[in-house]
Amino acid sequence: MVEDTRARSFGTVAAEYDRFRPGYPAEALRWALADAGDDAHVVDLGAGTGILTRDLRALGYRVTPVEPDPGMRARLDGTVPGTTALAGSAEAVPLPDASADAVLVGQAYHWFDRERAHVEIARVLRPDGIFAPVWNIRDETVGWVAALGRIAQMGESSSDLTEKVTTFGAAFGEVELGRFTHRTTVTPDDVLGLLRTRSHWLVAAPQQRQRMDRELRELFATHPDLADRETVELPYQTLVFRARRR
Repeated sequence: MVEDTRARSFGTVAAEYDRFRPGYPAEALRWALADAGDDAHVVDLGAGTGILTRDLRALGYRVTPVEPDPGMRARLDGTVPGTTALAGSAEAVPLPDASADAVLVGQAYHWFDRERAHVEIARVLRPDGIFAPVWNIRDETVGWVAALGRIAQMGESSSDLTEKVTTFGAAFGEVELGRFTHRTTVTPDDVLGLLRTRSHWLVAAPQQRQRMDRELRELFATHPDLADRETVELPYQTLVFRARRR
């Protein structure tokens, strides 16, 4: 299946993924984990290269990363001292029942088999534990960022997510939505590097890759907000969908 191929494409570019993908603002993570406790045990499900794991550890949480791709796990293990990622998936989490205070997911929930994953996530959470998928979404109300999204086919918009993520199944209460903003300073080469970690680029034919690369360079060379600038602020909205285990 195309979706399976896209989901498995990231391990080949684990180092680049880790370098170019943005982290998560602390206020968004604190909101996601409200009342979980300062020493909460948090599962980072679909942990990838450990971007979210590092941000959570910096806030003092105990984190267990779980990731199915061996290339991504190897990168995580090499960049997060004292942590070993567990091999597992959202549909088969290698942890005991009621062993986690919270389960967070950074940029990966859309790959899950949701019906199976919701049951498994509920199993590993304690009663009243928190489940919270988190996304960094480019702010496409900014003209050049919208053009970037059209060129690169760079994933779902905030409106897509708010329409699709409405319930986590019978084991969870009402889904609450938190929105947060942040920016990263990037060069044109950084944005090209970011593009090359996206699943659409990774599974594209060579001529499609060349077209996206060319159009992105043209955007930076000709757009009035970008031309002749060595760096630019790339704005993001961070969306957090939070619910509690019944």
